[in-house]
Amino acid sequence: MRVAVPFDHGKIYGHFGRTAQFKLYDLTDGRIVSSAIVDTMGNGHGALAGFLKAYAVDAIICGGIGAGARLALEEAGLRLYPGAAGRADDAVRAFLAGALQYQPDLICSHHKDAPPRVCGSHTCSAACYHEKTEETRNEPN
Repeated sequence: MRVAVPFDHGKIYGHFGRTAQFKLYDLTDGRIVSSAIVDTMGNGHGALAGFLKAYAVDAIICGGIGAGARLALEEAGLRLYPGAAGRADDAVRAFLAGALQYQPDLICSHHKDAPPRVCGSHTCSAACYHEKTEETRNEPN
């Protein structure tokens, strides 16, 4: 099994669609047998489903994720474990132990045209947070 985690400096990157890297973990017999960090090459949001399929990913552990990306991953047949936070390696070890803390129904919206937000300090947990960029700096939380 191969698991992908949006990755930034050892931690789960909190906005799936804007991650610059994924850490890929190959799992066999309940243990991590290898890992590698791959660059998204500018792919983002829903386009990441095809990117991850090309890397033969089976499941994704992530923080915040929008409805469009969730749908694209579902259509690609990828299992999703959203709403996770902390160190990526620790999350994968918790996944292997059946103890991963995540929020299966988490949907995070960061776009002006999207439905009302349900992430971060809004109605879900702090596991989903917003990276402030020039585009989002003036948006309300």
